[in-house]
Amino acid sequence: MDRSETFENLKCWQLVYALKKELKIKVLPLIPNSEKYDLKSQILRAARSSTANIAEGWGRYHFLDSNKFYYNARGSISELLDHLIEAKDENYISNETYLKFREMVLESLKVLNGFIYYLKKEHLNNKNP
Repeated sequence: MDRSETFENLKCWQLVYALKKELKIKVLPLIPNSEKYDLKSQILRAARSSTANIAEGWGRYHFLDSNKFYYNARGSISELLDHLIEAKDENYISNETYLKFREMVLESLKVLNGFIYYLKKEHLNNKNP
């Protein structure tokens, strides 16, 4: 992988960034102001943390250091799914909206997991030439 690229070129970052934008437009406005400092804030923080951790992981050059941030991103993306379940259970979002965003979350996790696996494989190959 060419390190002259930026994290913006990573498919995993692009998917999570799109998820974050969609959440801001289509989910956050549906959550009542009584949840402004609770669920609404938690969704936004988890979404921001997801992209930020991928970016920070990309900026690190040591394999283990980078992976720590990718694992944190994976945790934050999973946290988003939990918050979406909560929003659905509280009837803030429809089941249709929930299912759409669930699919986006799962696709983001799948691609990020693939990237993590790729990096592990590359690390092992470089260790054992």
